[in-house]
Amino acid sequence: MLKPKKANGHKHGNYLIMTHRSAPTTNPNCQRIYSKPADAYTRTTPVTADEQVIRSRFSAVARAVAARKKDLSHVASDLAAFNAQKETGYKTLKSYLWSVCGAAYDQNNG
Repeated sequence: MLKPKKANGHKHGNYLIMTHRSAPTTNPNCQRIYSKPADAYTRTTPVTADEQVIRSRFSAVARAVAARKKDLSHVASDLAAFNAQKETGYKTLKSYLWSVCGAAYDQNNG
């Protein structure tokens, strides 16, 4: 139904999460509702060094994928390479570009 959200630095409202069981059963209670406090999704531990590395890699690869999709000099070669591996590898061009840019990032940053 509703999940906790943060808008403009302020946590809003009553938060309910409802699930409906669709599996066949003889129990007539097929719905469950959970109430969450406003700070349910507040992180309780500091960000570790490994998480910082993963976050910085994700950000860098995401920027590289966005730039490569807009770069007209790579479009034809990327489409050709993607179509060549499509049956046995990545199913979308975006996932293929993520693998290419991720491998390039890993090679450059060890």
